[in-house]
Amino acid sequence: MTEPVLLWLRRDLRLSDQPALIAAAHEGPVVPVYVLDDETAQHRKMGGASRWWLHHSLKSLDAALREKGSRLILRRGKCEDELASVARSVGASRVHCIRHYEPWWRNAERAVAKELDLNCHDGNYLTPPGSITTGSGEPYKIYTPFWKALKDVMPPRDPYNRPQKIEAPEKWPASDNLVDWKLLPTKPNWAMGFDDWEPGEEGARKRIDSFLGEAAEYEGQRDLPGVEGTSRLSPHLHFGEISPTYVWHRTADAGGSVDVFLGELAWRDYAQNVILQYPEYASKNARDRFDDFEWRDFRSSAARDEFDAWKQGRTGYPIVDAGMRQLWATGWMHNRVRMIAASFLIKHLLIDWREGEKWFWDTLVDADYGSNACNWQWVAGTGIDSNMFGRIMAPLKQSEKFDAADYIREWVPELAELLDDAIHDPEAAGCRPDNYPEKLIGHKAARERALAANRKIR
Repeated sequence: MTEPVLLWLRRDLRLSDQPALIAAAHEGPVVPVYVLDDETAQHRKMGGASRWWLHHSLKSLDAALREKGSRLILRRGKCEDELASVARSVGASRVHCIRHYEPWWRNAERAVAKELDLNCHDGNYLTPPGSITTGSGEPYKIYTPFWKALKDVMPPRDPYNRPQKIEAPEKWPASDNLVDWKLLPTKPNWAMGFDDWEPGEEGARKRIDSFLGEAAEYEGQRDLPGVEGTSRLSPHLHFGEISPTYVWHRTADAGGSVDVFLGELAWRDYAQNVILQYPEYASKNARDRFDDFEWRDFRSSAARDEFDAWKQGRTGYPIVDAGMRQLWATGWMHNRVRMIAASFLIKHLLIDWREGEKWFWDTLVDADYGSNACNWQWVAGTGIDSNMFGRIMAPLKQSEKFDAADYIREWVPELAELLDDAIHDPEAAGCRPDNYPEKLIGHKAARERALAANRKIR
């Protein structure tokens, strides 16, 4: 029998448009392997919400593989050790995988390549990160010219079909039981509100089918928290349950403002280009002068208490509180509200953006190293491409501008009975219920404090 090959899976949990799977299937029997490697990731191991998603995505993928006569092998430990162990048990020497760009995955690929014949393929982005360069051959640092250059090489190649058959090895290696990994919360089960999600490749297909009717109206709808105007594809894309190439080809001809959506899809590519240049982007300011910025001392009880109030959605700013409660309940937050909530933490509370980034890493089902870091540094003004620190979002005005009244009613039930003209700022309207908190700080005072701190480093 032909020597089997391993398929190393990470954030590419699909059968369709899966270049590594196709390459492996062409060579002979395939052993698909997922390794839960918290040791290599260290402090960047998946957060709680991502682990919930991973459990269901792996379960879905295993079912899809079994329909093809295959199965998913689960191992826990360091990737190079576990893959080498699986290879020895089945007599394999070659591994196929889709290339990843997070710093810990790049380290893992180097380690695996020392043990086995590793063959990396591109397939998680519209173009291979690092391949879109300026006229002088340098990688782009600013999103807008990057997007313009990327459009010049679009559309991407056609998506690959899933293999008709995946040949099984003569014997299957030992596999962990998914339940034993304890990826799901139990006591307490904080993920009860996650049930609206359907992780897995089929769930991703359903999600894009649902979005197609809205894609043409994307620009006018995406900023309205109370409207289902975003694609909600982000966790499916993050876990590779659907490829961006497939998403592009399904949506590109929708007309209207779909180009705005495609630009958001390209942001994922841009973020990977950033972390390829700056591997520590989630923990290090891209603009060095912010290393001297006087964030509030996070060891103080006042800063800690306000950070906890922000996490719990108890800031006294309804739009911020609605977003933070939506995040905790569902593992996701509307994109416009993410910016408002992040800006509030950074500029109203003057808490280091990295504390917020870590909280999102733990609570978002779509927590993506590159995108999360780029978004936080953009809001903070610390990134290579970012908003100016002095541009401070006014949450109350943003709430009214983007018609967030019904969104607030859904997530802040204490305010559900207030009229539209009062719900955005019940304290100023004189109708704040007793069970809803006062503002942690007034907008004017927060703005002046933030601008004063910024002046010290200018």
